[in-house]
Amino acid sequence: MLTRARRGRAATPAARGHDVYQLKVVLREVEPPVWRRLHVPGSLRLDRLHRVLQRVMGWTNSHLHEFVIAGRRYGEPDPEGGPTAVLPEHRVRLCDVAAAENRHFLYRYDFGDNWQHEVLVERISTAREGGVVPVCLAGARRCPPEDCGGVPGYEEFLATIHDVGHPQHDERLAWVGGAFDAESFDLDQVNRALAGPRRQKRGRRR
Repeated sequence: MLTRARRGRAATPAARGHDVYQLKVVLREVEPPVWRRLHVPGSLRLDRLHRVLQRVMGWTNSHLHEFVIAGRRYGEPDPEGGPTAVLPEHRVRLCDVAAAENRHFLYRYDFGDNWQHEVLVERISTAREGGVVPVCLAGARRCPPEDCGGVPGYEEFLATIHDVGHPQHDERLAWVGGAFDAESFDLDQVNRALAGPRRQKRGRRR
């Protein structure tokens, strides 16, 4: 259970860390929209938030990513890449960079396909004992297949698999495993993924 955080008083960083953040995540430029609503702890570090977003969206964590928050970039700096503008995400908590409701920030995944997710802090609430987070509350539609070529490639992919007369129809369906329902979304399956083993493969492809 959650109670509304008190208004009119500035919360300390420690207090915000114990709050529960309600986030809405929308995949930009994809229509109809692919979106998720979820609860996460304010104390969640950005590297952990990345893993949560991978699971609720349905990605496979096969590519690089970054957060862009208030003009700063957070991700995994390349230790052999020399000076970089990317700040280490594992040192930063969500409550430290998005301390108030109605804050927006960007989550980018796969710098080649350039999937951009708009993340909105819809609500910050005080957690009561027994609350389970992170948890996905709602959502719509399946995320695009990995490596499909970004928004233009995804649009072309959908047009191809919906046209049985297209010369690449069978090939593209086979590539995606035989079937693809863009409208599908299974909330229970998403939450099973969130509750399962926390380890995921960590790729380094761009």
